[in-house]
Order: sequence, then C-alpha cells, then structure tokens
Amino acid sequence: MAVLQAPPGAGKTTLVPLDLLASELFPGRILMLEPRRLAARAAAERMAEMLDEAVGQRVGYRIRGEARVSPATRIEVVTEGILTRMIQSDAELPGLSCLIFDEFHERSLNADLGLALALEIRATIRPDLALLVMSATLDAAPVAALMGKAPVITAKGRAFPVETRWLARPPDSSLRFEAAAANLIRSAVEETAGGILAFLPGESEIRRVEAALQGLPGCTIRPLFGAMDFAAQRAALAPAEGRKIVLATAIAETSLTLPDIHVVVDAGRARRARFDPASGMSRLVTERVTRAEAEQRRGRAGRIAPGICYRMWTKGEEGALAAFPPPEIEAADLAPLALELALWGSDALPFLTPPPAAPLAEAKALLVQLGALDDSRRITPHGRQLAALPLHPRLGHMLAVAGPEAAPLAALMAERDPLRGAGPDLSLRLKAIDHPPAEAHRPTIERIRAEARRLARATAGTSRPGLSTAQMAALAYPDRIGLRRRGEAPRYLLSGGKGAVLAQATALAAARLIVATDLDGDPREAAIRQAIALPEDEMRALFSDRFHWLETVEWNRREGRVQARRQEVFGALVLHDRPWSEAPDEVLARAALEGLR
Repeated sequence: MAVLQAPPGAGKTTLVPLDLLASELFPGRILMLEPRRLAARAAAERMAEMLDEAVGQRVGYRIRGEARVSPATRIEVVTEGILTRMIQSDAELPGLSCLIFDEFHERSLNADLGLALALEIRATIRPDLALLVMSATLDAAPVAALMGKAPVITAKGRAFPVETRWLARPPDSSLRFEAAAANLIRSAVEETAGGILAFLPGESEIRRVEAALQGLPGCTIRPLFGAMDFAAQRAALAPAEGRKIVLATAIAETSLTLPDIHVVVDAGRARRARFDPASGMSRLVTERVTRAEAEQRRGRAGRIAPGICYRMWTKGEEGALAAFPPPEIEAADLAPLALELALWGSDALPFLTPPPAAPLAEAKALLVQLGALDDSRRITPHGRQLAALPLHPRLGHMLAVAGPEAAPLAALMAERDPLRGAGPDLSLRLKAIDHPPAEAHRPTIERIRAEARRLARATAGTSRPGLSTAQMAALAYPDRIGLRRRGEAPRYLLSGGKGAVLAQATALAAARLIVATDLDGDPREAAIRQAIALPEDEMRALFSDRFHWLETVEWNRREGRVQARRQEVFGALVLHDRPWSEAPDEVLARAALEGLR
C-alpha cells in the first residue's frame, strides 16, 4: 500500500498504471477509479493510444451504461460506483491484483466508501491486494495513517512553470459575476497567446459568459460540463480553429489534458451539493474555491508549456480561502451509503471521515420507510433489490414496486430538468420524453430515453400494473406528499413535517394534494421546483395501511374552552378533522383542569 503525491500534469493517471503493467509485479488486472465518466474514458483512450492499441484491448473502461473491455484487458478504468458493485457482488475481487484510487483529493462519497471497503477486504480475505491512492493536492498524512502508515511517495513531475496573476482590486460590486468573469477572460485574450481554460461554477454561468463573449475576434468558444453528451465534451477537448476558449466546470480540474491550453482563468467559485438532514433535502450551493482546488485549476495551464493563471480575486484574499473542500460524506444525502453499509452488514468500516451520526440515522429512517431495512436496521430482500439498481434508493424503490412502467419516470427524476423554466408540473416533463417541445434540452432528453431503456430491461418481469404517474412519484417520495394549507397562497405542509410553497401562476397551485419531487432545499419553506397532483383516492389505494385516526382533547387557549377532535392523519398531514362528541367525561375534565391551571 502507498500514497502517491504528484503535481497536476505529472502523469499519474496515464503513466503510473502503464508502468505498473510493464513491471509485471501484478499477474491480475489493475483497476483504476476515476471520479468522472469523461475522465475515465479519456484516461483509457490515452493509455491505449500510448500502447498503440484500440480501447478494449489491454486497456479498457467501464462506466454506467457503457463498457469497453475484453478478455485481454489488463488495465480497467472505472467510475467509482462500479467498484462498490464489484465488491458487493464478490468481496474477494477475483482476478484483481492492484486497485488505484486516482484524484482521491476530491473525496467523493463513493471513493471514501470504496477505500474503506478495500481496506477491510485487504485486512481479512485479500492481504495480497495492492492499494495505491494518488492525488496532486491531497493531505496525505491522514490517508497514509488510515492505510497502516503506508509510505508517502512524492514526485515533482514534469509540469511547466505557471505564472499566477491576481486582481489588483476586488471586482466591481455593481457587475454581475458573469460580467466580471467575461471581462477577465477578455483581458487574458489581450495579454496572452494560446488556448484559454476558464473555470465557472455551473452550466448557467457558462451559458451567460458564452453569450457575453460571442464575436470575440479569432476565438472559438467551447463549453464543457457534465450534462453535455459525450460528443460535445469530446469537441471541447479537440483542437479548434483560431484561439480556443474552453468554459468549463470542475469537470476539467483533474485527469484531463486539454490540447493547446496555455492560460487558465479561475473565476473562484465551485458548486457543491449540501444535504440538510433536518429538512431531508439537498440543494446546490455556490461557494468560494479552496486553495487545493485553485492549485488544481492552476496546474491545467502548465501541462504542455509554460502558462499563466488569472485568478478572479486579490492576492490578499487568498489567505482566507479554506485549505481543502469538505469531504462529500460530511454534506451529502447518506441514504445510498446507508443502504450499501446495510448490504455489507456493518457500519464499522475504516472511513477516513466517518459518516455524521445524525444524517446517517435520518438516512436509515428513510430506508425503513421504503422497506429496504427492517425495524432492527437490517437489510431486507427488498433492500437487496434496491442496492442492485443504479439509482438512489427512493427511485429504486419506485422502480422495484412499479416495474418497467416506472423506468421513464425514474430516469427523468435522476437527470437534470429537460424543461427549465416550464413550470413545476412533472407530467409535462414526462410527456416531453416522447414528444419534446422546441424548448426542451435535447441532449438531456436523449440521456433520459437511453437510461429509461436500460432501467426497463433491469426490472423486466416485475411490476405492479395500473399505477398512475402520481402514485409512482409518491412511492419515491412518501415524505413529500403535500397537503394545501388554508389561505390563498399555494403553501403546502409535507407529510414529513416540512413546509413548501408553489409559484402562484401555475395550474398545480389549485391541487389539494401533490407530490413534491424536487425542492430547493430551503429549511424554512422550500420552493417546489417539480411536483404532480395526487388524487386522494390514489393516495389511499397506495398507502392504505398508513392512514389512522387520532383522538385529541385539549384546551384551546384562543377560545377559552376544551376542544375534542377526531383527526385522520397520514404522517404530519391531517386529512380530515371533525368534532369528537363521544369523548369520555374524565378526559374532558382533565383537559379543562389543565387549561384553567
């Protein structure tokens, strides 16, 4: 076991696996984990090219829904979730000799879980399994300690020098973020030569900066983000006519060499998912980059020649940046992790950062509600079925119960919104899969269609026919069934106890019951981004065992008298509320005494 530290551009991703293969130290396969699909493909293609072979011979890759491997494959590049499935299927990992965790500094949830599982396997049944953790900006000491005081190997690499240029003063506060970023890119164009890679937090910012830079003389603008189809991503990596300006998210931070890039413009923002266990909701937040992320981005400029890095902050601000981004395990929805741990049979794994206790408990409570865990928090046969599906447990539960008919809805809810700005009605999006309107995002529609076909095949032969779209959505989100509150505003109380609100100008706003399938995560009152109306009879048919009547007797302070009510409840929702005329006299008297006291 070892930890390898080397700067960006040193050749970790491509040279190390090939050198290990050439060393003949490992008779079996070498498996390398990459955090992103684009990086996994690109790394495998580059290594195959260096061997003068086609991908799928000695070097191949496997990502979700696609594999290029053969019996001759010795180096296999996979995305992180693939390793978890391999381990859960057969913990001995037959035929595997060496496991490499590339770009471990990103600290994704799957990478942390994969390393914890691999360490436990090595300590129990596979002491011969070689483990190598690689990164450019990793705090290596804690990882080395976790790996039994493994040696830390430091390499200087062959990166070219990169000059860093900071702003002389903070950006004009009257400018929008995108305008300031576009201005800095224009300055880079005027002051430098060669291709430019600009880092922006997300697709929306990329599109606005792209529009601001249209018509820049002699330049070709190429967006690069995760939601693009692979052909468009490949086009961003390829040489372009004139001067190329790539506008990219963090997808370009690691494991990619972009030809002819000499200049990096770092806008200083990163987008991260944050999960609030109190609300049970995730939301994306835009934050300042950390020093580690800034260093990764800076290194992109020194891959092929001496470079320049422009930073959209002053030198004085640099010291206020956090050292490293938070591990995903501290901020993510832990339901998928809780399911994997239940399938493994233990929470006591050697995690670099242990999962926080409260979010993990919330995740297990959700899995009990979905039937994936029993009351003792042990995995059920239904939970094993969910763990085998490449979906969040919510969507896996929906698919497992409803069968192939739910595949389009599951694929839709697992993807980004293909109809941004079209209002919150989920049914509109479902119709758009078959008949996309002009404003639909076609690459997203194509990905949803392909994933729906794959999920339908995975659940062929199992179904509960006749479920409506709303019922399917309620299977996935039983805690987000909303009952409209009194008043004119379309405010809802969700069955999990939280509040949510719809935009006024929508037909859904008149619905008494809805299922909220996408919320913005505001802990006080979340904005509903996607939802569907749920008829009460469909709700009762689906959850007949979860309705019950409560009898309450209490002093009403406002009216100064005892109130006795019978209420039909579903979770936190009171669907029917009526006087309880048969309340026992002693209960009424006790409530009156309490009120008077």
